[in-house]
Amino acid sequence: MKNSSLVTGFRLTFVWIVIASITATVITYGLAAFIYIKSQYNSVYPANYYEKQIPGIDTYIRGKNIELLSNSKEEGLRNAISGDGIIYQVLDSSGKILYGTNKKRIFTAKKELINRINTTFMNQGNFIHVVPIIHDGNIVGAVTLSYQLRISYTKNNGFLMIAVIIIALFSPFFYVIGFTLLFSRMFVKTINVPLQLLMEASQKIKEKDLDFEIDYQSENELGRLCNAFSEMKEELKCSLFTQWKLEQERIEMIEALVHDLKTPLSIIKGYSEALMDSNNLDEKKLYMYLNIIIKNVEKSSNLVQQMQYTSDLENRDLQLQLKQVNLLDFLERKVRHYQLQAEERAINLVLKTHGDLGMLFLIDEDKLERILDNIISNSLEHTHINGRIEIFVKADNENVSYEICDSGKGFNLIDLDRAFDKFYRGDKSRKSKGGHSGLGLYIVKQLVEQLQGTIKIKNGSHGGACVIFTHPNYRIDNDLEKGS
Repeated sequence: MKNSSLVTGFRLTFVWIVIASITATVITYGLAAFIYIKSQYNSVYPANYYEKQIPGIDTYIRGKNIELLSNSKEEGLRNAISGDGIIYQVLDSSGKILYGTNKKRIFTAKKELINRINTTFMNQGNFIHVVPIIHDGNIVGAVTLSYQLRISYTKNNGFLMIAVIIIALFSPFFYVIGFTLLFSRMFVKTINVPLQLLMEASQKIKEKDLDFEIDYQSENELGRLCNAFSEMKEELKCSLFTQWKLEQERIEMIEALVHDLKTPLSIIKGYSEALMDSNNLDEKKLYMYLNIIIKNVEKSSNLVQQMQYTSDLENRDLQLQLKQVNLLDFLERKVRHYQLQAEERAINLVLKTHGDLGMLFLIDEDKLERILDNIISNSLEHTHINGRIEIFVKADNENVSYEICDSGKGFNLIDLDRAFDKFYRGDKSRKSKGGHSGLGLYIVKQLVEQLQGTIKIKNGSHGGACVIFTHPNYRIDNDLEKGS
């Protein structure tokens, strides 16, 4: 039924209800007939059933004898008689009824009673057996037992047969209702399974979770519906993935900005309050306080600018702003820019070149400068005192390659896998005093890709971290040759 159409499934369900109801009804009628015959056989008393009881009752009466003249002994006499086919009466010596189930007077005189003692005679269609009650040799009473010679039934047989007949007559209705509930539930279950899967899938989509499969295969309408839903989910996944990712990144950006601004803003607040509360700061301490405030303001401003720059990188279709640059002069200038900072930490910053870098190159200077600033700043931060940073640049006919290595601790396994992820900072850097947005290498990767280059990271052979990136060689002479 799973692969049948819904219309076919409904029709089959109806047919099964009819067949099952008819079959069950026939079986019920057969069982009813069997019970009827069996009960008739077991519950019918033969015609002489009560006559056979007379000797036993007679013996009981003679045993009790004069005691039976008291009404208190009636229950015992009644219990000695099995069934309702025998009625009795206890008489005194004159034939007067003392008690019993037979209320009609049989004897009108004592003589008539005495003549019938120990006899069985017919009276108005009933057999009457008379048992005397004797005391001191005199007849002081008698018990009459009246019965008929005819077939009779047990006491409860009529109710049983009526119940059997009623159940048999109404069984078709019960079966139709019962099998309708059973088969309709089975039919509904085949529908509910895919519907439940679709409901769960809808809930997952609502929760922005598209990593699921609808495990239902069928050729019917529901199977096709599930397939269509799966196709829609895949299309939705493709169309919404970028949107959801951007939304999540915006949330992460706000969280990262809030996290990173906490420290400098707290410092600014603390020193500002100190300035407001102090009335006798000397000039040296005042200058120190203001200098700390300015540095933290700049740090906060840089964080916000970095976030804004990241957003600009992603949301704008930026074109390369190529201009003629002497690459060697540019690199030497950048090294001098960081030389003072390196000397403050006793770090040896070295530039090594290979190839003719003194020629003019077509370079987007702003993007290349941002790339080097992010990488070198990061290297300076993670290189220990008396450490070393080497910048090796090589140019050939196709590409310009840069390899910047430091003598720090290098990258761990997680760093190697996630260093270019947006907002990735790692535990140590997250806890560092300066606070980081986790955007440095992410921005570098974006910029390198905009330069149509490639980037990777690794650990150096002697320890420390290495960042390697390349971009096409836009040399002036190359472009002139291509143009000719």
